[in-house]
Amino acid sequence: MRVLNYLELESRLDRSGIGTAADQQRAALATTDVSVLTSPWTGGSPPRAVGSALRGNGAFREYDVAHCNMIGPGTVAVARHAERTGTPLVLHAHVTREDFAESFRGSTHLAGPLGRYLRWFYSQADLVLCPSEYTKRILESYPVEAPIRPITNGVDTASLAGFEALREEYRDRFDLDGLVAFSVGNVFERKGLTTFCRLAQETDYEFAWFGPYDSGPQASEAVRRWTSNPPENVTFTGWVDDKRGAFAAGDVYLFPTKAENQGIAVLEAMACGKPVVLRDIPVFEEFYTHGHDCLKCETRAEFRAALDRLASDPDLRDRLGENATATAAEHSLERVGERLVDAYRAVGGRPDAGAGDEVTSD
Repeated sequence: MRVLNYLELESRLDRSGIGTAADQQRAALATTDVSVLTSPWTGGSPPRAVGSALRGNGAFREYDVAHCNMIGPGTVAVARHAERTGTPLVLHAHVTREDFAESFRGSTHLAGPLGRYLRWFYSQADLVLCPSEYTKRILESYPVEAPIRPITNGVDTASLAGFEALREEYRDRFDLDGLVAFSVGNVFERKGLTTFCRLAQETDYEFAWFGPYDSGPQASEAVRRWTSNPPENVTFTGWVDDKRGAFAAGDVYLFPTKAENQGIAVLEAMACGKPVVLRDIPVFEEFYTHGHDCLKCETRAEFRAALDRLASDPDLRDRLGENATATAAEHSLERVGERLVDAYRAVGGRPDAGAGDEVTSD
């Protein structure tokens, strides 16, 4: 089976959760007999595809299933081509109006129109994939008029191998000491930025947020305020080249996010054996159990109490971390690969149309 795994604007999304999810899909498919293309365009780019079309050779490459991870005009063009040629189309719902709100300046106001667009966009698919049952319910409420199947984003444990060796280097680099509550990923208010900083003001622990943040006009007011004048015990590191250093330097993964479709960094923290403290939101109910592989909180007082418990009880940290590692193992890329192949077959992809783990972009 030859599958297009397409991420529009890939070079601009390499620091995003969507970019990580697409990378993990490709790594997962490398464990199967599926052959993967990463560009739909003849010649590898839209300008070359246009030239090819003008010469009568067609703008699109050949593949058995189109699997797209974004929602822009390039992806719409792939969807239209799939409809014309009868190629099965799988759209991956990484974006919802709910998780778009409180991301960038003005994003909350745009969430309503975005929801109407997403209803139309995802309804074009033969199958919509999404990271969780929670996201499936959200999409059904729009309503999206296409079959919807949840598949975990998984966790790439190989990308985290050897993280422990980086602990001293990264703690020294960012002047971190003692118990460090940390988060990893883009700095957004939706991900609990204000709660993160308020907790720092109310406690004596070190807090570190490893990940890029906007400082220009597109940045939200909350992001500009907190990153330009953070509490004394909060470090915003900006982009780090090696995410393993973040998971090495931190001690308690603190994620007071308000809305997620799954949260890849949570699984990465768990794969590293870190105790995890989460906001008690619906999406986490299907993956994690309070007191077993994480602590879940609703109020700032509960978050403070959770941090205090973990700071004073190393046995609890160890137990939660061990159980978290086992939970992360349930989201292996091998399992993701199997479920992706099942999805492609469900929409009519031919299981005998090629073999190998080749991934090509041109």
